[in-house]
Amino acid sequence: MSFFDDRPQQPSRPREPQPAQPGWFGPPSDEMPGIARVGGFVFKSQRMVLVLKLVEVHSTGCLLDLVWSVRRGSESDQEWREIVEESYNHPRSSMDARTGLELGVALADGRKAVAAIHGPLAFEDAADVTGPVLTTLGGGGGSNNSEFAQFTGRYWLWPLPVEGDTALVAKWDALGMPESLLVLSAQQLADALGGVQKYWSE
Repeated sequence: MSFFDDRPQQPSRPREPQPAQPGWFGPPSDEMPGIARVGGFVFKSQRMVLVLKLVEVHSTGCLLDLVWSVRRGSESDQEWREIVEESYNHPRSSMDARTGLELGVALADGRKAVAAIHGPLAFEDAADVTGPVLTTLGGGGGSNNSEFAQFTGRYWLWPLPVEGDTALVAKWDALGMPESLLVLSAQQLADALGGVQKYWSE
């Protein structure tokens, strides 16, 4: 008999079916995404860049992976600390005043969406949501020192826009970034969709 054999057994619990998440909630948890080669500069100046690093394409939408970097100029220590704090871009709800990074998409059919940390569930009947929806999924980390600050953010766009190109639009007044855009190719998103793989076979 092993030393561990006489431990009390945990009582079994009934298996509860998990509710299906709506498509706008986030990426499916059972997929390996395809990668779309649509990255590029949304904005670039001598002081700041905003870059779309890559787009992870899922069967229901796509995950936008962004990075922004700011270089210090002639700011005092206090002024630089304020810039670094602003660069964190703490998540804000769609009800807050727009003082950080404003990010949105414009679809080929004229519809648009602006990023927020709350999905449609907070404001309307989820069953009636048709999209597009752009949800802030949080940052992926960052770094800063006395010369530069660099941070990342992830945004979920639903549904996947493959009927015409999509414009990714950004603006950040506090960091001196005017309204700027990068076009996402519908063809490249559609091509990456072919690389999506399910974890489990039915």
